[in-house]
Amino acid sequence: MLPSDPHPADPKAPNALLLLMEGRAPWELAASVVAAPLFHRLPAGDGHPVLVFPGLSAPDLTTFPLRTFLRSRGYTPYEWEQGFNLGPREGVLERCRERAESIVQKHGESLSLIGWSLGGIYAREIAKELPQQTRCVITLGTPFSGHPRANNAWRLYEFLSGHKLSEADPLIDQVRQAPPVPTTSVYSRTDGVVSWRCSLNEASPLAENIGIHASHFGLGMNPLALYVVADRLAQKPGAWHPFQARGAVKWLFKS
Repeated sequence: MLPSDPHPADPKAPNALLLLMEGRAPWELAASVVAAPLFHRLPAGDGHPVLVFPGLSAPDLTTFPLRTFLRSRGYTPYEWEQGFNLGPREGVLERCRERAESIVQKHGESLSLIGWSLGGIYAREIAKELPQQTRCVITLGTPFSGHPRANNAWRLYEFLSGHKLSEADPLIDQVRQAPPVPTTSVYSRTDGVVSWRCSLNEASPLAENIGIHASHFGLGMNPLALYVVADRLAQKPGAWHPFQARGAVKWLFKS
């Protein structure tokens, strides 16, 4: 497990070069399209429901490739159905919890939660409120640790949400705590929006960090991220174990 520093002294966001490299996201989508014929080799799903949360300022449309992939692997994906993600405004988390509860009631079984960027914060918080109904949590480039302004989106976040980010905010400590369910954080050292150090879980029997080469805007459609998602979702309840890539692809992951 990669050691993490949940409170780094240097709050710097990714540099301008990494931010410029975010333009490679369409190529990551193209790579997934090309790799689609190989996805049949990934673990098949068991049909259980998966609720997917979009990133900051993003609508459900942005998670369409990810949800399409989940459906192709045999899962039942759901949108968050709250329009554009404008931050945790009043009532947003409550509606997320109600959405999760209704899905669990519909299927009669626990669900998995996947959150991209800010959406991962929602996934983690809902899992804390509904641990018995949550099978696992997967976050993609989610800034839940480190300095709250160690990213290139904090100004947009404050503008859209009306919430000022500060180390003194007691909610920051709450966000840093991992949920009491199997939790996987997928991060990238070449993320141009979120400092990768802010996506690291502290060492825990149920929490892990998996590094891949990806852009922030491409994490939800990057073939390496999809590989991780398929591997993590395929684990049976109560039989979770840390990620371990095998064969030639193991060199593509840092865990």
